[in-house]
Amino acid sequence: MKKTLTILALCLAGTAFSGMRASAQDPAGTVSYALPQTTIVFEVEAVREYFYAGPYAKYAQKYLGVTAREEDAVTCHLNSVRMTPTIEADQQARYYVDIVKGSTSFLSLCSQGLVAVSDGSFGDGSVWRFASQSGADFSDKGVSSNLTSEATTLYRGVQDDASFNRVAVQQNMVVQKSLEQRAQEAASTIFDLRKKRIQIVTGDTDATYSGEAMGAALEEIAALEKEYMSMFIGYSEYQTQTLKCDVVPEKDRKNQKYIAFRLSDTDGIVAADNVSGSPYILELEPQQFGETQGRASAAKGAVAVYRVPSICKVKLTDGVNPILQDRIAVYQLGTECYFPVGK
Repeated sequence: MKKTLTILALCLAGTAFSGMRASAQDPAGTVSYALPQTTIVFEVEAVREYFYAGPYAKYAQKYLGVTAREEDAVTCHLNSVRMTPTIEADQQARYYVDIVKGSTSFLSLCSQGLVAVSDGSFGDGSVWRFASQSGADFSDKGVSSNLTSEATTLYRGVQDDASFNRVAVQQNMVVQKSLEQRAQEAASTIFDLRKKRIQIVTGDTDATYSGEAMGAALEEIAALEKEYMSMFIGYSEYQTQTLKCDVVPEKDRKNQKYIAFRLSDTDGIVAADNVSGSPYILELEPQQFGETQGRASAAKGAVAVYRVPSICKVKLTDGVNPILQDRIAVYQLGTECYFPVGK
């Protein structure tokens, strides 16, 4: 996993360093800088399945011996998650340097500058939503007729010399097949196709197949069988969604647990505050800082403020099962230190 860890370097010569926290409007003749903070970026990829149940699903067990789902459904599951710690300027921890006229000065900063600027931009946001789906269409999934003939008996009156008599008349009527009749015919076709495939493979057929002709015939039979099977077991369509989610750990927060993002069957990957989805939780466990091994002599004059990051164990879970874990440096959960830069 890629980690972006950057050290803030301050190199000052011939300058007067105030060591004061900068205001929203920096004083004239000063250069401001900000302490670093860590933002944890998640690149999440999810796969969404649109399942359409087959019209003969309830007869799959009876005629094919398989269990089929009988209702349409939409489900979403994670495909991959990538976690990358990045460095940003902490706008709540800004300091400035006084520039002395006629002196030689320079301020060396790295990782996006870590300088407070009014028009700073560190990335463009984007929104991705699932496209609307049309309903299932099984109209081209079968070739058997939807109609059949059914015998019925009608009666008509025949008058003889003394009375009327009822005479039976045989007549064929065109009626619609029942759903189960159509399912039975489809199942019979599936078994016929399977038998035909075995006959071609074993050579138990009047026609001769070899080479490419055999392969083409078997592919066509497999395609037909798949179409008929979809009438029983249904079919699925898939879409992939990718989204970036940021988590900025808070220094004064006692419980270092954050909802990184949520996953919803209806909306896919959603923001942490969207309660329609199931939460994925980020847990941080900062290491304890040890005691310093000694104390240097106090220096008079200005000092520079810098941060020593805390090395944290991080773990992403779905509330029960761990998804990924690692160790990263988190600046704002560390400690602020000082070093002298002038007399």
